[in-house]
Amino acid sequence: MKIAEIYKSVQGEGLLTGTPSVFVRASGCNLRCWFCDTPFASWQPEGTDYAVDEIVAEIEEWDCRHVVLTGGEPMLFAELIPLTEALRASGRYITVETAGTLFLPIECDLMSISPKFSASGPDPARFPHWHRRHARQRFQPEVIAQFLARYEYQLKFVIDRASEIDEVDQFLGKFLNIQSDRVLLMPQGTTQEELAVRSEWLEPICQERGWTFCPRKQIEWFGPVRGT
Repeated sequence: MKIAEIYKSVQGEGLLTGTPSVFVRASGCNLRCWFCDTPFASWQPEGTDYAVDEIVAEIEEWDCRHVVLTGGEPMLFAELIPLTEALRASGRYITVETAGTLFLPIECDLMSISPKFSASGPDPARFPHWHRRHARQRFQPEVIAQFLARYEYQLKFVIDRASEIDEVDQFLGKFLNIQSDRVLLMPQGTTQEELAVRSEWLEPICQERGWTFCPRKQIEWFGPVRGT
C-alpha cells in the first residue's frame, strides 16, 4: 500500500473536530479535483510502499485510539481490508475519508464521504483525459448507498460557490433518510482569507437548512502544511 505520510495531529474537519488522531495518508487517487489540497497524494502521488503490519507498527508508536485513513483515495487499496481488521482488533476507532466512488468491505466506525460536484474537475483544455475521467467517476450512487446502509457516516461537501447548494439538494434527493446533522458543508479554500469569505454566506445557509457548518480548523491552527 503506497503511503504518503503517517503522523499524529488533531482532526480539523467533521464531527470529530478537535480529536487527537493518527493520520495514515494513502497515495493515489482515481479523481483529480482542481482544488485538491493534497496534490502529493493525487496529482503527483508520492510515498513509500508499506506492508499492513508496517503501517500498524507505526500507528502503535503513538498512544492514540483514533485513526484516520485518508488520501488520496484509500479505497483504491485492497490492503485497507486487513489494515482495518487489524486496527479493529487493537481497539482503535477508525475513520475513513473517501470520495465515495469505490467500495471495499472494511471495518469502519465513521465513514467520512466527500462527494464531488460537477465543477470539481480539472480544466478540460489543460487536462482533457482527467477531465473526462473525473466526470465519469465522480458520482457513484450505488457505492454511496452501500456506505450509508452499512456504516455510521458524515457527508462532507466542499462548497466553492453558492450555486452548488442546488447540487447538495439534488444529491440528498437521491437517497432516503439522510440525517440532516450528518450533512456537513465546508468552504473551499486553503487560506484563512478564502475560508472567511465563503464562510460568511455558507454558515447561514447551514443554519437555515439544519445542516452542519464545517470550518477547516487545521488551516486556522497550522496553516496549509503537510503533517497536520
